[in-house]
Amino acid sequence: MSWRPQYRSSKFRNVYGKAASREHCFDGIPITKNVHDNHFCAVNARFLAIVTESAGGGSFLVIPLEQTGRIEPNYPKVCGHQGNVLDIKWNPFIENIIASCSEDTSVRIWEIPEGGLRRNMTEAVLELYGHSRRVGLVEWHQTTNNILFSAGYDYKVLIWNLEVGEPVKMIDCHTDVILCLSFNTDGSLMATTCKDKRLRVVEPRSGRVLQEANCKNHRVNRVVFLGSTKRLLTTGVSRWNTRQIALWDQEDLSMPLIEEEIDGLSGLLFPFYDADTHMLYLAGKGDGNIRYYEIGSEKPYLSYLMEFRSPAPQKGLGVMPKHGLDVSACEVFRFYKLITLKGLIEPISMIVPRRSETYQEDIYPMTPGTEPALTPDEWLSGVNRDPILMSLKEGYKRNSKIVFKAPVREKKSVVVNGIDLLENVPPRTENELLRMFFRQQDEIRRLKDELSQKDIRIRQLQLELKNLRNSPKNN
Repeated sequence: MSWRPQYRSSKFRNVYGKAASREHCFDGIPITKNVHDNHFCAVNARFLAIVTESAGGGSFLVIPLEQTGRIEPNYPKVCGHQGNVLDIKWNPFIENIIASCSEDTSVRIWEIPEGGLRRNMTEAVLELYGHSRRVGLVEWHQTTNNILFSAGYDYKVLIWNLEVGEPVKMIDCHTDVILCLSFNTDGSLMATTCKDKRLRVVEPRSGRVLQEANCKNHRVNRVVFLGSTKRLLTTGVSRWNTRQIALWDQEDLSMPLIEEEIDGLSGLLFPFYDADTHMLYLAGKGDGNIRYYEIGSEKPYLSYLMEFRSPAPQKGLGVMPKHGLDVSACEVFRFYKLITLKGLIEPISMIVPRRSETYQEDIYPMTPGTEPALTPDEWLSGVNRDPILMSLKEGYKRNSKIVFKAPVREKKSVVVNGIDLLENVPPRTENELLRMFFRQQDEIRRLKDELSQKDIRIRQLQLELKNLRNSPKNN
């Protein structure tokens, strides 16, 4: 039998990336130099938020999307944290509410005024204290309003009910720093990657680990649920230190379905999945390329499409929600690329080439909207519900009418599962001890410099006084 090539039909095989022109970028932004493996950027249909470099605490910028071009150096900031800001996320249902976490062990909720900031914002509408070490990740629940997850360097994941301003659950199954959190479509399952080289699927309300994989050959860094396909995709490093991806069945993590090596570069691979188009995007930290694939239900599961190439390396990437895309240009995904060397935020649109200017229903199916499907009490009681869907043809500019109301409460001890979280401090890691040592050394040097400057000034004053006493007028 003669061999025949197999051609795969796909409406996304010609998707291409288009970088915005310079006047549609955000220029002059002092992007943070922190080496934490996060995106330091969050986007929604109204605002762009970027973590910035600052002295004496942590801060981030919030810029209206239409305010492109050069940003003034004295542009107002959100600057209430006492330590570096490590992660920021917009509320998926209220577009002017953003959560941030920091090295000062706190999680804070901020309400951005209509039209953006007019002056520096230092007072959060809600401050959440429950972690005993710095907090590296925050994630909003995608179907329930006012439920927030935070992961700290105390190896714990806390679930916050923002209606009462308290942690209602604590997930304490990790033995090292948590690297990534991801949720399935209805938010009933959570996947985590950890520095202990394990991939876990957890039921968040009970904290029970349903599946666990010990990834010795594939050291996992990032994980993402692939929509409702009951599969997970992880990015990591092979035993030969090459970057690779792996596909898993969420109900059986004993072996990956497939493993595929990407390249030999050292930067972290960030995965992004679009459940509407079944497309996977892979962007490497420190390189300028974005690869994209199509996910199928049958082998080989992963089909390579194309690669967007750019000479400018990316520190992180923000992703625009579906209802903020330009459907008239057949835009199916949009990144906001952080270019640290230029102080630039560059939008990159992924576009399906179509000649017709009418609405393309085949590439814009019903998508999760801006209305929550559950209240916090319903979700905490065990109810699961899929997201409320919306059409991008009619309702993609519709604004949510939900308003955030911060609870009034006093600071006190935080007790979850019978444990006071602020008192139960785990031992410090070697890296943290070294960091503390170097900080103390820097502080000692600074104090010595101040003392030497004061000694020099005292000698100058003594010399001036002596000259005054010996002057002819005094004689």
